[in-house]
Formats: sequence, C-alpha cells, structure tokens
Amino acid sequence: MSNFFTILHEDTQSAARTGVMQLPHGAVETPVFMPVGTHATVKALTKDMLHEIGFSIILANTYHLYLRPGADIIEAAGGLHGFSGWNKNFLTDSGGFQVFSLALFRKIYEDGVRFKSHIDGSAHMLTPESVVDVQARFNSDIQMQLDVCTGYGVEHKQAKQALDTTSRWAVRAAEAWRQKRADGYQGLLFPIVQGNFYTDLRKESAEFVSSLDTPGIAIGGLSVGEPFSVYADMLAYTAALLPKTKPRYVMGIGTPDFILEAVANGVDMFDCVLPTRNGRNGSYFTRSGTINIKKEQYARDFGPADPECGCKVCREYSRAYLRHLFKEQEILSSVLASYHNLAFLYTMMQEVRQAIAENRFSEYKERFLSRFTGTSGNK
Repeated sequence: MSNFFTILHEDTQSAARTGVMQLPHGAVETPVFMPVGTHATVKALTKDMLHEIGFSIILANTYHLYLRPGADIIEAAGGLHGFSGWNKNFLTDSGGFQVFSLALFRKIYEDGVRFKSHIDGSAHMLTPESVVDVQARFNSDIQMQLDVCTGYGVEHKQAKQALDTTSRWAVRAAEAWRQKRADGYQGLLFPIVQGNFYTDLRKESAEFVSSLDTPGIAIGGLSVGEPFSVYADMLAYTAALLPKTKPRYVMGIGTPDFILEAVANGVDMFDCVLPTRNGRNGSYFTRSGTINIKKEQYARDFGPADPECGCKVCREYSRAYLRHLFKEQEILSSVLASYHNLAFLYTMMQEVRQAIAENRFSEYKERFLSRFTGTSGNK
C-alpha cells in the first residue's frame, strides 16, 4: 500500500509532477482528470466510449447509490465493476457533500449525520464507519471519508466546528478502513483536508490529515463559489503543506484554468461534472475557449467543433449538425457533446504530462490559457 504511488518526474519550474498509481483495477497515470459518473454511469456515455477515449478511473457517488439501488444490490452484482461493467477503477466520494447540499433535512451529530432522502423523504443515518462499509461493499478502488462541508463565506467559528468534526470522523474512518483491509478489501482511503478559506484552519487540517498516514489525501472545500484568485491562493497554501510522497486530489474542479492551476501546485487528481453537464447544455470546449453551439452563427458552419481536436466527434460531425441536434433536443446531442468535452480534457492531460516530463509545464500552461481564457491564467 505504501508504494502504490510513484512520482516519475518533478517539473523544474513549478511544483507540477507526473506519477503513476497502481490501483486494484489497473494503473492510473497522473496528473489525471476523472469523469464523474454519479449513478455509476457517466451521463450520456457508455463504458466503451470511456475506454475508447482512454480513461482509467471514473467517479461514482456514494450518497446516490446508497439510496438507489442500494449497497445490497451493488454488492450482489460484484461491486460497482460487476454492476456497471466498467472494469477499470472507481473512486467514490463519501456522500457528505450531497447530504449537506441536496438533502431536505439534515442534522449533524457526533456519531454522524441524519438526513432525509431527496427521493422519498425516508430517514437515514450515515456515520464515518457506515460510509467506509458501504464503499467497501461497492468495492471502490479509492474511497473518501465522511466529512462536513462548509460554503464560501462562513464565519471562522462555524468553519472550525465543521473541521473538528471532520477530523474526528477521519480517525474513525481510518480505523474502519484498516479493519476492512484486514478482511481482504483492496481499496484505498483518502481523508479530506477542510478548513474553509482560513489559513490557520487549513494548516491545522493539513497537518492532522497528514499524520493519519493514509495512502492519499484529498483537498476539499475549494471551487465552491469563491473568486479564482482566492481559489488559487488557498490551493497553493494547502498543497504546500501536504507530504510530497502521496497523491493529492482536489475535489470538484473540471475546467482547464482550474485544472492547470492545480497541476502547477503539485495536485495529481481532480474531477467535476461540468464537462458533461455543460455539454448537455450545448457548451463545447475548444482551444480558443468554450463555444455555445446553439448560437445562430453556427447554423451554416460545416467545420468541426474544435478544428484542433482529433476526437471522433470533431472528425465526423460539423458545428451545423451539432447545433441542429441541440436545437431539436435530440439525445445524440448530449452524447456527442459529452464525448467531445471529455476527450478534450483527456488530450489536454496527456499534453500536461508530456510538458511536465520535459520541464516546460509553466510555458504550456501560459500558452494554453492565453488562448482558452484570453489570459495567462489570471481571471
């Protein structure tokens, strides 16, 4: 377990690095973007499409899958892999964010969190231990601890209370996970750094989480509505406090500017629903920024969504046709847009790893963002 992550190369001009994680369902090269498959499916895409693009790890959501279809059914099917047919790696989040953002009712206790299902209003209780158990029954390759999330702008006292609870829960989760490992479970546990946007709390959390000696560490509570400059500052501050030998995962970032800022600070993993969600709403990534395919200007544009993209959507379909599909609300519109946006990010991450290996990541980042956002990375 201690050597599942190998750093291959550290960039000489930044904190960026390349590496490889040896997980139960295959190796994962880092830095890596992970598509989100909330219900054990990346919306609008088949597992074969994800294989075709090249992904080696995707996410699933513990909260949603715990409520429906339930851990019993997934376990009986052979875990998430047997249930979905995806034979590479799954990372599952703890469900903590969904409990606090989606639930109709929730109350935090020392033991865990009580909430009502957003589906039928039924009452449920999640504890750090039960969340580890559910994810082990899912046979998650990487699982997350149950944590307490706080939004941008909360007062220090509230952020401190949430952090203290998260830290106590991390200890309990780690103990439960080690017992599961002793029973033969192969998946890894990542605790989560919290502390909102207060440097003293971030430092306290980073040092505490590092002391737990888990395989990897996640950085939570970023990209929750704060300005980009605040995100960048807190990310840089937090990442620098974490041990270099372990993979670092920033939760919930999925646009090139946020991703490249994370890579520059030595972050190895990231995920977000935005590439597919925005795709379903007609937004396509291109090297020159995002385009909204519904615009009239594309009605007679017979070129590809992104002339510099080699994915099969850009090879085989025109902007005019993609616009037509979107305007007619055809299901294929969601399929093609989601495929393209994920392929775009996959190619970008390949380029990122190559740039790091050649000690030119900072140059790559500046050149990419100067076109994509019209800046060199500062919003």
